[in-house]
Amino acid sequence: MAGTGSVSFHGSAVPADSFLEDVIAGLSRPRKSLPPKYFYDARGSALFEAICTLPEYYPTRAELALTAAHAESIARFAGDGCQLIEYGSGASTKTRLLIGRLRPAAYVPVDISESALRGAAARLAAEFPWLHIRAVTGDFGRPLAIPAFGGEGRKVVYFPGSTIGNFSREEALAFLHMTRGQVGPGGAMLVGVDLKKDPNVLHAAYNDAQGVTAQFNLNLLARINAELGGDFAAERFAHYAFYNVRQGRIEMHLASLARQAVNVGRHRFSFAAGETIHTENSCKYSVEEFQALAAQAGFRGEQVWLDAEGLFSLHGLVAA
Repeated sequence: MAGTGSVSFHGSAVPADSFLEDVIAGLSRPRKSLPPKYFYDARGSALFEAICTLPEYYPTRAELALTAAHAESIARFAGDGCQLIEYGSGASTKTRLLIGRLRPAAYVPVDISESALRGAAARLAAEFPWLHIRAVTGDFGRPLAIPAFGGEGRKVVYFPGSTIGNFSREEALAFLHMTRGQVGPGGAMLVGVDLKKDPNVLHAAYNDAQGVTAQFNLNLLARINAELGGDFAAERFAHYAFYNVRQGRIEMHLASLARQAVNVGRHRFSFAAGETIHTENSCKYSVEEFQALAAQAGFRGEQVWLDAEGLFSLHGLVAA
Protein backbone atom coordinates (compact mmCIF):
# COMPACT_ATOMS: atom_id res chain seq x y z
CA MET A 1 0.00 0.00 0.00
CA ALA A 2 1.31 3.46 -0.91
CA GLY A 3 2.40 5.63 1.97
CA THR A 4 1.56 9.24 2.64
CA GLY A 5 3.76 12.27 3.18
CA SER A 6 4.62 13.53 6.65
CA VAL A 7 2.16 16.08 8.03
CA SER A 8 2.33 18.22 11.16
CA PHE A 9 0.04 20.99 12.36
CA HIS A 10 1.06 24.22 14.03
CA GLY A 11 -0.66 27.35 15.33
CA SER A 12 -4.25 27.57 16.45
CA ALA A 13 -7.54 28.86 15.14
CA VAL A 14 -8.36 32.55 15.47
CA PRO A 15 -9.81 32.93 18.98
CA ALA A 16 -13.57 33.55 19.24
CA ASP A 17 -12.77 36.69 21.26
CA SER A 18 -11.01 38.20 18.24
CA PHE A 19 -13.99 37.37 16.03
CA LEU A 20 -16.37 39.00 18.50
CA GLU A 21 -14.18 42.08 18.93
CA ASP A 22 -13.84 42.56 15.17
CA VAL A 23 -17.60 42.13 14.60
CA ILE A 24 -18.55 44.60 17.37
CA ALA A 25 -15.97 47.13 16.15
CA GLY A 26 -17.05 46.77 12.52
CA LEU A 27 -20.79 47.08 13.19
CA SER A 28 -20.19 50.09 15.47
CA ARG A 29 -18.65 52.18 12.69
CA PRO A 30 -20.70 54.90 10.94
CA ARG A 31 -20.24 52.82 7.78
CA LYS A 32 -20.61 49.25 8.98
CA SER A 33 -18.06 46.68 7.81
CA LEU A 34 -16.82 43.17 8.60
CA PRO A 35 -13.39 41.65 7.82
CA PRO A 36 -13.58 39.21 4.89
CA LYS A 37 -11.29 36.69 6.64
CA TYR A 38 -14.33 35.59 8.66
CA PHE A 39 -16.07 34.27 5.53
CA TYR A 40 -14.03 31.09 5.86
CA ASP A 41 -15.66 28.79 8.35
CA ALA A 42 -16.24 25.23 7.06
CA ARG A 43 -19.36 26.18 5.08
CA GLY A 44 -17.83 29.40 3.80
CA SER A 45 -14.74 27.56 2.57
CA ALA A 46 -16.96 25.00 0.78
CA LEU A 47 -19.02 27.78 -0.82
CA PHE A 48 -15.88 29.53 -2.01
CA GLU A 49 -14.65 26.34 -3.64
CA ALA A 50 -18.04 26.17 -5.41
CA ILE A 51 -17.65 29.80 -6.55
CA CYS A 52 -14.34 28.88 -8.16
CA THR A 53 -16.13 26.46 -10.52
CA LEU A 54 -18.85 28.89 -11.65
CA PRO A 55 -18.95 29.87 -15.34
CA GLU A 56 -18.92 33.60 -14.50
CA TYR A 57 -15.99 33.36 -12.10
CA TYR A 58 -12.99 33.61 -14.43
CA PRO A 59 -10.08 34.12 -11.94
CA THR A 60 -9.65 30.46 -10.96
CA ARG A 61 -9.81 29.16 -14.53
CA ALA A 62 -7.45 31.86 -15.77
CA GLU A 63 -4.93 31.25 -12.99
CA LEU A 64 -5.08 27.47 -13.38
CA ALA A 65 -4.51 27.88 -17.12
CA LEU A 66 -1.51 30.16 -16.72
CA THR A 67 -0.04 27.94 -13.97
CA ALA A 68 -0.38 24.84 -16.15
CA ALA A 69 1.07 26.63 -19.19
CA HIS A 70 4.04 28.08 -17.30
CA ALA A 71 4.61 25.54 -14.51
CA GLU A 72 8.19 24.77 -15.56
CA SER A 73 9.11 28.45 -15.72
CA ILE A 74 7.44 29.16 -12.36
CA ALA A 75 9.26 26.21 -10.77
CA ARG A 76 12.59 27.47 -12.15
CA PHE A 77 11.89 30.88 -10.64
CA ALA A 78 11.11 29.38 -7.21
CA GLY A 79 14.24 27.22 -7.28
CA ASP A 80 15.06 23.64 -6.31
CA GLY A 81 14.52 22.57 -2.74
CA CYS A 82 12.73 25.74 -1.66
CA GLN A 83 10.45 25.98 1.36
CA LEU A 84 7.10 26.76 -0.22
CA ILE A 85 4.82 28.77 2.09
CA GLU A 86 1.25 29.21 0.85
CA TYR A 87 -0.94 31.90 2.38
CA GLY A 88 -4.67 31.17 2.33
CA SER A 89 -4.09 27.70 0.93
CA GLY A 90 -7.75 26.56 0.96
CA ALA A 91 -8.07 23.43 -1.19
CA SER A 92 -4.51 23.92 -2.60
CA THR A 93 -5.78 23.16 -6.13
CA LYS A 94 -3.29 25.34 -8.00
CA THR A 95 -0.46 24.20 -5.73
CA ARG A 96 -0.75 20.64 -7.06
CA LEU A 97 0.38 21.89 -10.47
CA LEU A 98 3.60 23.21 -8.95
CA ILE A 99 4.53 20.69 -6.26
CA GLY A 100 5.28 17.80 -8.61
CA ARG A 101 7.61 19.96 -10.72
CA LEU A 102 9.07 21.97 -7.88
CA ARG A 103 9.62 19.18 -5.33
CA PRO A 104 9.98 21.64 -2.42
CA ALA A 105 11.96 20.67 0.66
CA ALA A 106 8.83 21.53 2.66
CA TYR A 107 5.35 22.80 1.98
CA VAL A 108 3.85 25.13 4.58
CA PRO A 109 0.14 25.81 3.91
CA VAL A 110 -1.34 28.59 6.05
CA ASP A 111 -5.10 29.00 6.39
CA ILE A 112 -7.55 30.52 8.85
CA SER A 113 -9.92 27.53 8.42
CA GLU A 114 -8.53 24.50 10.26
CA SER A 115 -11.04 22.13 8.63
CA ALA A 116 -10.07 23.26 5.11
CA LEU A 117 -6.39 23.02 6.03
CA ARG A 118 -6.64 19.47 7.39
CA GLY A 119 -8.57 18.26 4.36
CA ALA A 120 -6.13 19.78 1.88
CA ALA A 121 -3.07 18.52 3.81
CA ALA A 122 -4.44 14.96 3.87
CA ARG A 123 -5.11 14.99 0.11
CA LEU A 124 -1.66 16.37 -0.71
CA ALA A 125 0.09 13.90 1.61
CA ALA A 126 -1.66 11.03 -0.18
CA GLU A 127 -0.85 12.42 -3.62
CA PHE A 128 2.80 13.31 -2.86
CA PRO A 129 4.11 10.69 -0.39
CA TRP A 130 7.57 12.30 -0.36
CA LEU A 131 6.26 15.74 0.64
CA HIS A 132 6.95 17.21 4.10
CA ILE A 133 3.89 19.30 5.05
CA ARG A 134 4.06 21.72 7.96
CA ALA A 135 0.52 23.13 8.12
CA VAL A 136 -0.16 26.34 10.06
CA THR A 137 -3.61 27.41 11.23
CA GLY A 138 -3.71 31.16 11.58
CA ASP A 139 -4.38 34.59 10.15
CA PHE A 140 -1.77 35.28 7.46
CA GLY A 141 -2.69 38.98 7.62
CA ARG A 142 -0.65 39.17 10.82
CA PRO A 143 2.96 38.12 11.53
CA LEU A 144 3.12 34.34 11.87
CA ALA A 145 5.62 31.91 13.30
CA ILE A 146 6.55 29.66 10.37
CA PRO A 147 7.94 26.31 11.56
CA ALA A 148 11.67 25.94 10.98
CA PHE A 149 12.78 23.36 8.45
CA GLY A 150 16.38 22.51 7.60
CA GLY A 151 17.85 22.85 4.16
CA GLU A 152 19.55 25.32 1.88
CA GLY A 153 16.56 26.29 -0.25
CA ARG A 154 15.12 29.76 0.04
CA LYS A 155 11.70 30.64 1.40
CA VAL A 156 9.10 31.31 -1.29
CA VAL A 157 5.66 32.61 -0.34
CA TYR A 158 2.94 31.47 -2.76
CA PHE A 159 -0.13 33.70 -2.63
CA PRO A 160 -2.42 32.75 -5.51
CA GLY A 161 -6.07 33.51 -6.10
CA SER A 162 -6.01 37.34 -6.16
CA THR A 163 -6.52 37.44 -2.38
CA ILE A 164 -4.14 40.39 -2.20
CA GLY A 165 -6.93 42.34 -3.88
CA ASN A 166 -8.96 42.04 -0.65
CA PHE A 167 -6.57 44.53 0.93
CA SER A 168 -6.69 48.28 0.34
CA ARG A 169 -3.56 49.52 -1.41
CA GLU A 170 -2.17 50.70 1.93
CA GLU A 171 -2.89 47.33 3.51
CA ALA A 172 -1.40 45.51 0.51
CA LEU A 173 1.79 47.55 0.86
CA ALA A 174 2.04 46.69 4.57
CA PHE A 175 1.32 43.03 3.80
CA LEU A 176 4.06 42.92 1.16
CA HIS A 177 6.48 44.54 3.63
CA MET A 178 5.58 41.85 6.20
CA THR A 179 6.04 39.07 3.64
CA ARG A 180 9.42 40.45 2.62
CA GLY A 181 10.46 40.11 6.27
CA GLN A 182 9.06 36.58 6.34
CA VAL A 183 11.08 35.32 3.35
CA GLY A 184 14.27 37.24 4.24
CA PRO A 185 17.00 38.55 1.91
CA GLY A 186 16.96 36.71 -1.41
CA GLY A 187 13.61 35.11 -0.61
CA ALA A 188 10.79 35.29 -3.10
CA MET A 189 7.05 35.62 -3.58
CA LEU A 190 4.67 34.28 -6.21
CA VAL A 191 1.51 36.37 -6.04
CA GLY A 192 -1.67 36.16 -8.10
CA VAL A 193 -3.11 39.51 -9.13
CA ASP A 194 -6.41 40.05 -10.91
CA LEU A 195 -6.15 42.56 -13.75
CA LYS A 196 -8.33 45.53 -14.65
CA LYS A 197 -10.81 44.64 -17.41
CA ASP A 198 -14.32 45.18 -18.77
CA PRO A 199 -16.54 46.13 -15.79
CA ASN A 200 -19.31 43.86 -17.16
CA VAL A 201 -17.01 40.84 -16.83
CA LEU A 202 -16.16 41.88 -13.27
CA HIS A 203 -19.78 42.46 -12.33
CA ALA A 204 -20.85 39.03 -13.58
CA ALA A 205 -18.03 37.30 -11.66
CA TYR A 206 -19.37 38.59 -8.32
CA ASN A 207 -23.10 38.34 -9.14
CA ASP A 208 -23.42 34.78 -10.47
CA ALA A 209 -26.73 33.55 -11.83
CA GLN A 210 -26.89 30.62 -9.38
CA GLY A 211 -26.54 32.91 -6.37
CA VAL A 212 -23.60 31.03 -4.84
CA THR A 213 -21.69 34.27 -4.15
CA ALA A 214 -24.80 35.62 -2.42
CA GLN A 215 -24.89 32.50 -0.20
CA PHE A 216 -21.17 32.95 0.54
CA ASN A 217 -21.73 36.57 1.59
CA LEU A 218 -24.84 35.83 3.67
CA ASN A 219 -23.13 32.88 5.38
CA LEU A 220 -21.11 35.44 7.35
CA LEU A 221 -24.32 36.42 9.14
CA ALA A 222 -25.13 32.76 9.83
CA ARG A 223 -21.67 32.34 11.33
CA ILE A 224 -22.16 35.36 13.61
CA ASN A 225 -25.49 33.87 14.76
CA ALA A 226 -23.99 30.44 15.44
CA GLU A 227 -20.75 31.51 17.11
CA LEU A 228 -21.46 34.89 18.68
CA GLY A 229 -25.11 34.70 19.69
CA GLY A 230 -26.35 36.93 16.89
CA ASP A 231 -29.94 37.09 15.69
CA PHE A 232 -29.50 38.24 12.09
CA ALA A 233 -32.44 37.23 9.87
CA ALA A 234 -30.67 36.40 6.60
CA GLU A 235 -33.86 36.93 4.58
CA ARG A 236 -33.82 40.60 5.65
CA PHE A 237 -30.43 41.18 3.99
CA ALA A 238 -29.36 40.96 0.35
CA HIS A 239 -26.04 40.42 -1.41
CA TYR A 240 -24.92 43.59 -3.22
CA ALA A 241 -21.73 43.71 -5.31
CA PHE A 242 -20.58 46.33 -7.82
CA TYR A 243 -17.44 47.64 -9.54
CA ASN A 244 -16.23 50.93 -8.11
CA VAL A 245 -14.46 52.38 -11.16
CA ARG A 246 -12.82 55.28 -9.30
CA GLN A 247 -11.30 52.95 -6.69
CA GLY A 248 -10.56 50.17 -9.22
CA ARG A 249 -12.23 47.54 -7.08
CA ILE A 250 -15.23 45.28 -6.69
CA GLU A 251 -17.09 46.03 -3.46
CA MET A 252 -19.24 43.40 -1.74
CA HIS A 253 -21.90 44.47 0.73
CA LEU A 254 -24.86 43.04 2.62
CA ALA A 255 -27.78 45.45 2.27
CA SER A 256 -30.52 45.71 4.89
CA LEU A 257 -33.90 45.28 3.20
CA ALA A 258 -35.81 47.04 5.98
CA ARG A 259 -35.36 49.21 9.02
CA GLN A 260 -34.38 46.77 11.75
CA ALA A 261 -32.33 46.10 14.88
CA VAL A 262 -29.97 43.16 15.31
CA ASN A 263 -28.39 41.79 18.48
CA VAL A 264 -24.92 40.25 18.73
CA GLY A 265 -24.49 38.95 22.25
CA ARG A 266 -25.13 41.92 24.56
CA HIS A 267 -24.73 44.47 21.75
CA ARG A 268 -27.58 45.91 19.66
CA PHE A 269 -27.19 47.51 16.23
CA SER A 270 -29.75 49.52 14.25
CA PHE A 271 -30.01 49.37 10.47
CA ALA A 272 -31.81 51.79 8.17
CA ALA A 273 -33.51 50.36 5.09
CA GLY A 274 -30.84 50.21 2.40
CA GLU A 275 -27.93 50.54 4.84
CA THR A 276 -25.10 48.14 4.08
CA ILE A 277 -22.37 46.15 5.79
CA HIS A 278 -19.23 46.35 3.64
CA THR A 279 -17.85 42.80 3.67
CA GLU A 280 -15.11 42.70 1.03
CA ASN A 281 -13.08 44.63 -1.51
CA SER A 282 -11.41 43.01 -4.49
CA CYS A 283 -8.92 45.48 -5.94
CA LYS A 284 -7.87 45.13 -9.57
CA TYR A 285 -4.48 46.27 -10.87
CA SER A 286 -2.63 46.78 -14.10
CA VAL A 287 0.68 44.89 -14.28
CA GLU A 288 2.56 48.18 -13.95
CA GLU A 289 0.55 49.32 -10.92
CA PHE A 290 1.24 46.13 -9.02
CA GLN A 291 4.94 46.08 -9.91
CA ALA A 292 5.26 49.63 -8.59
CA LEU A 293 3.50 48.65 -5.35
CA ALA A 294 5.81 45.64 -4.88
CA ALA A 295 8.86 47.83 -5.46
CA GLN A 296 7.70 50.17 -2.66
CA ALA A 297 7.71 47.14 -0.34
CA GLY A 298 11.28 46.17 -1.24
CA PHE A 299 10.57 43.50 -3.85
CA ARG A 300 12.07 43.39 -7.32
CA GLY A 301 9.66 42.21 -10.01
CA GLU A 302 11.56 39.52 -11.94
CA GLN A 303 8.81 37.79 -13.93
CA VAL A 304 5.15 38.14 -14.84
CA TRP A 305 3.04 35.33 -16.28
CA LEU A 306 -0.36 35.97 -17.91
CA ASP A 307 -3.14 33.68 -19.10
CA ALA A 308 -3.85 33.62 -22.85
CA GLU A 309 -6.76 36.08 -22.53
CA GLY A 310 -4.86 38.56 -20.36
CA LEU A 311 -7.39 38.33 -17.53
CA PHE A 312 -5.05 37.37 -14.70
CA SER A 313 -1.38 37.69 -13.74
CA LEU A 314 1.12 35.83 -11.54
CA HIS A 315 4.09 37.92 -10.40
CA GLY A 316 7.48 36.51 -9.47
CA LEU A 317 9.03 38.87 -6.89
CA VAL A 318 12.45 38.69 -5.24
CA ALA A 319 13.31 40.42 -1.95
CA ALA A 320 15.74 43.11 -3.10
